[in-house]
Amino acid sequence: MTIHTAKLSDPAVRAFVDAVNSHDREGFMALLAPGATMADDGSDRDLAEWIDREIFSTHGHLEVDNESAGGRALIARYRNDTWGEMRTRWRFTVEDDGRISRFETGQA
Repeated sequence: MTIHTAKLSDPAVRAFVDAVNSHDREGFMALLAPGATMADDGSDRDLAEWIDREIFSTHGHLEVDNESAGGRALIARYRNDTWGEMRTRWRFTVEDDGRISRFETGQA
């Protein structure tokens, strides 16, 4: 059973999922702290290149199944036009100003 985006506990993570699912690249970028970083399957990636390739040019979509760590860790079904659907894990580092400084994802 999925958790509706509006019910996600952490406001920054909730906004992240909403931006991904509404394909709002500008809103997504506004959520990130300056110099934000990310990793996919344990390897650091170029953030701008990755989000364009894996989210925005391929219609990425997240359906959250579980959250933990105060809402900053998710298990979700992620799908895009390139890879189809897969079970994924997400972990977020959120700064005091509410912006995301790092996220890590990969297959769960």
